[in-house]
Amino acid sequence: MDFDLTEEQKMILELVDEVSEKEIEPLADEVAEKGEFPRGNIERLASLDLFGITIPKKYAGLEMDYLTWALVAERISRACATTGLIFGANLLCTFPLLNFGSEEQKSTFLPPLAKGTSLGAFALTEPEAGSDAGNVQTSAKKDADGYILNGNKIFITNGEVADIYIIIANLDRKRGARGLAAFILKKGTTGFSFGQHFRKMGLEALPNVELILKDCPVPENNLIGGEKKGFKIAMETFAAGRIGVGIGALGIAEAAFKKARDYSKERVQFGRTISSFQAVQHILADMATKIEASRQFLYKAAWLLDKGMPFEKYASMGKLYASETAMWVTTKAVQILGGYGYMKDYPVERYMREAKLFEIIEGTSEIQRGIIANLILKET
Repeated sequence: MDFDLTEEQKMILELVDEVSEKEIEPLADEVAEKGEFPRGNIERLASLDLFGITIPKKYAGLEMDYLTWALVAERISRACATTGLIFGANLLCTFPLLNFGSEEQKSTFLPPLAKGTSLGAFALTEPEAGSDAGNVQTSAKKDADGYILNGNKIFITNGEVADIYIIIANLDRKRGARGLAAFILKKGTTGFSFGQHFRKMGLEALPNVELILKDCPVPENNLIGGEKKGFKIAMETFAAGRIGVGIGALGIAEAAFKKARDYSKERVQFGRTISSFQAVQHILADMATKIEASRQFLYKAAWLLDKGMPFEKYASMGKLYASETAMWVTTKAVQILGGYGYMKDYPVERYMREAKLFEIIEGTSEIQRGIIANLILKET
């Protein structure tokens, strides 16, 4: 693996560091407190063309690799987890279009997603289908003009702020997962509306919304990859998405570690800083080690994806390890700050609440362990 950065990558990352540290991070507490969609942050990222990192230039993108995307997303997530997840959810929409879409679909839908003038969302999860993706109840019925979609999706990130949705629906329930298909649905389509806005333990400004599909007409040319590709599209999109979720968790862990480390060097007890106590030093050492291990898993997964090599195992390992690391690191950060850590005046209590989501989305830790086990048992 070669993680040496090109001059172009260095320039982009320097710019992202500056924007993240000076513009996005100072607003993170306010975003969390108000629970309002951080439109200003998203518009700022769009102004830098960051939504188009992995999209070819012919579709208005920057035509760079997924490792660059991961490096950028890590910095955004470190500054504001909500903004990082919105940024990451867009990838769940562009990935299936790039890898399975027709030339017409790419030419139509990728340019606005690349420029950030449109946001994307990916919708599979339902009340009865999440980890069990093959149990999708949303139906797609063929008609003379295309397809008619009916059903409900829940917990959809970017919810009603998105403009372009990838919808996983079932063409044939008798065929289970093999009956799934993927469709492009635009906001404003007849019969497409939004239901419950889900309240959460943290990340209240992140839109997670119910999608209601009632006799939604979808033209035939909005079917992605053919009628038998839905499950494959969903699984490959989730695999790539796990890199993004892992990167989001990594960002939170890094932010919490920095706050805990800096506080430990300032807090004086018994006549000396608490960073001089071995117990605290060991916690900080474990934090730094787990964070670095998470980073290597995720960078390798992105590197393999860029090389066109099997990356799913490392994506799941990275997502699993980084999300559990984020939960552990943020909990320990609260402990190091003591009473202050429990107060909303300090961001580590927010980091702790935000971190929990990453152990759940894009497949729980239990699901990741099952995926990893299946993959390693197939190896010779």
